[in-house]
This record gives sequence, C-alpha cells and structure tokens, in this order.
Amino acid sequence: MRLLRFKNDGDISLTEFFEDDIPEYAILSHRWEAGEVTFKNLMDSTSKSKAGYGKIQFCGEQARRDDLEYFWVDTCCIDKSSSAELSEAINSMFRWYQKATRCYVYLSDVPIRKRKASDRSAEHTWESAFRASKWFTRGWTLQELLAPSSVEFYSREGKILGNKRTLEQLIHEITGVPATALRDNLHSQFDVDERFSWAKRRQTTRGEDKAYSLFGIFDIQMPLLYGEGEFKAFQRLREAIGSPLKGKSSPVTTPDAERTSWLSRKGLS
Repeated sequence: MRLLRFKNDGDISLTEFFEDDIPEYAILSHRWEAGEVTFKNLMDSTSKSKAGYGKIQFCGEQARRDDLEYFWVDTCCIDKSSSAELSEAINSMFRWYQKATRCYVYLSDVPIRKRKASDRSAEHTWESAFRASKWFTRGWTLQELLAPSSVEFYSREGKILGNKRTLEQLIHEITGVPATALRDNLHSQFDVDERFSWAKRRQTTRGEDKAYSLFGIFDIQMPLLYGEGEFKAFQRLREAIGSPLKGKSSPVTTPDAERTSWLSRKGLS
C-alpha cells in the first residue's frame, strides 16, 4: 500500500508500506472528475497542474490537523497501468478504508450557501445539495461509506458538514441503508439480497465494476475480468457468495434500467 505525505518543502511524496508496517493514515472518498491526479502525474511531477490536486491538498492538510502524517487517495496511490496492481487494490479496497483512522468524504457538488437573515428555515443551507450529491449515486462510494468507522463529510469549500453518526438519519433517507448497518461494520449482519439492494441505484463507468465494487461488502476476493460484462461479473460474485444468480438481469438492476444505462452510454437518452 502506498501512502502520501507532505515533505518539509510542501511537496507530496509516496511511500510504500507492507501489511505489518502500515502506519495510521487518513483516506479520501470522493467522486472522480476531470483532471484527477494520477500515479504517473506524481512520478513525472505534473500533479500540481491538475484540477484534482486541490482534493489531495485538502486531504493532506486535514490529515495533518488530525495529527496524521500519512494519507491515501485512490487516483494517485495506485498504478492503474499495472493490471496486477489494480486487481490487488480492488480486492484490498474495503480493508484499506476499514483500517483508515479517518475517512474524509469530499463533496465537490455541495457548496455552503450563506443563510439570509430573513430565512428562518430550519434546513441547513447545504442539506438539499447534500441530498442530491452524486457521491451517493456512485458504486464505489458504498463501501467507502460502510467500511470506515470514522467518516466525515466536507463541503466544496472544505468545511465539515458532519460525520456518519451525526448525519445517520439523513444518510439513511438518501441511501436506504439502515442506520444500524452504518454503525461499526454491522452491515455483515444483513442478508445477501438486502445488501445487494443498497447498490441498486448506484452506477459505475464500467458495468463490471458494479459487481467488483461490492467485493468487500460480501467479504469476497475474486480476479478481475474486464470485458466479461456486468451479468457475468455478478454471476461470479453470486457464486462466490454462495447465492447463485437467477434470471437474466443483475441483482442490482432491472432490464429497463440496464437498457437506460446502455442508451445513456451511447448518448441516446
């Protein structure tokens, strides 16, 4: 596992640690957008010119405020040009989030509006944007919500909005995940079909990732076979769980949803 840290000159460095030697660290959860910093950008010193560098700075600075020297960001701590490393990372991802001392959720689409003096509404100025955040629609962020014990939510400006405990009811209303499943890794107490239901409205860029992003939620490790398609990926996942897939649609989508997703990818909807 590679971890980031700020050097004395303010630049960021990467250090690789093996399982028994991993120090305490913070971890970033976010939605991938244009201009993310990659492993290659860090290696060739072009990271500061990328739009996503601000998120890395935010994570590192917040970690430092929490007295954590090291932090992890998925965009640049994994060399995705290596299929072997990518496979190991995806199979380890849930555990990495689970072992993080702090998880910071950066919500780029949740700004904090200044409340007008005449506005007596009890709603937080950011709550409607929070409810509509695309972070709650992505496949990979489900495990990032469930795995860590400490999950803190931050606005676009880097201001804290609350944590998994203080926002528990709101998160339940948005995601459909029971409040008890949000606490202390109690999600494993829920049956297979209910856990699958938490992912049914979530999307991933690649169809197979809808299944691969659930590995940790079911405590499963499997080889990645990009190109096998969403259905076969779910078929393998169900078989590994011991709950064979029935029918011809994945357990988290209906045929209509699959058609809509395909049309969207083709730019036809």
